[in-house]
Amino acid sequence: MTSILKVDNIQKANGSVPKASDLGLNVTGSVLQVQYTQYTGTFSQALTANTNAVLGDAALSVSITPRSTSSIIKLDTHIFHEWGHQDVYGNHVWFFYRDTTKLAIPQAGSRLCGISASLLSYDYDIGSTPEIVSYSYFDAPNTTSQITYKIGILPRYSRTLYVNRTVTDNDNDGHDRGLSFTSATEIGG
Repeated sequence: MTSILKVDNIQKANGSVPKASDLGLNVTGSVLQVQYTQYTGTFSQALTANTNAVLGDAALSVSITPRSTSSIIKLDTHIFHEWGHQDVYGNHVWFFYRDTTKLAIPQAGSRLCGISASLLSYDYDIGSTPEIVSYSYFDAPNTTSQITYKIGILPRYSRTLYVNRTVTDNDNDGHDRGLSFTSATEIGG
C-alpha cells in the first residue's frame, strides 16, 4: 500500500519557506525558477568600435535571486535587429554581463571574443532585412543575492544597431518587426 501526503504549503517554525534540500529532496538538475524580460518596443543604439557595451540596458536585462549557491543559471536570449551598415553583421560578437562581469570566452589576443555573432536572414540589404542572434550561456554565480544579467555586444566598427525593427522601418510588408527576450533559468546544483 502506498501513502500519499498532500499539503498546500510547508513552512518552517520561523515562518520561512524551506528549501527542497531542507526537506531532504534532491533537486540537482531541476528547474527552480525562470525569470525573463520580453521586449516588444523598438530602439536604436549607437555603438563605438572595439568597445564593450550593454545593449538596451533595462529593456533587455533580467534579474534573478538564486535559491542556492550551487545553482547554475542558464541564460538565453534572442535579439531581432538590423545593423545600420552592411559591414557590421559579421564583425561583432555578443555576450552576457552578470552585473558588470563579462560572460564570454577568455580574451585571445586582439580578437573579438564573445559567445555568438548575428545571422543574416536574407542578404546585405541594410534598410529592410533584419538579422537575428540567439545564444545561451551557463553561469555559476555562487550567490543567493540578486543578480542582473544584461546583453553585451562588442562591435568592430562604430555603427548604429536597430532593435526589433529594420533601419528604415517603413510601414509596408517589405519591412519587418520582431521581439527580443532575455531569460534566466535557475537549475539546482
